[in-house]
Amino acid sequence: MAKPKIKPEIKTESVVAPAPKWHVVVLNDPINFTGYVVVAFVSVLRIPKAEAKRLMRQVHEEGRATVWTGERERAELLALELQQWHLNAILEVDA
Repeated sequence: MAKPKIKPEIKTESVVAPAPKWHVVVLNDPINFTGYVVVAFVSVLRIPKAEAKRLMRQVHEEGRATVWTGERERAELLALELQQWHLNAILEVDA
């Protein structure tokens, strides 16, 4: 009589790292007026005027501000839209 073949149980586990977050960062420039930057932030980022003013002030005083954080595709789109408003917007991956 033949012995039944026993297959060893192999357990595998897949660990998928979450996609990194991307930051849309606006850098200060000597060209755009502060009011224009506020209008651009409100239009592109769809944020309240008070928040847009706070971010504009941060860009002006600190030289840069992270204006949005999230998934890469949306970050790329927002950065492009801000660039079309002639703002110096860049992307940075969350470290």
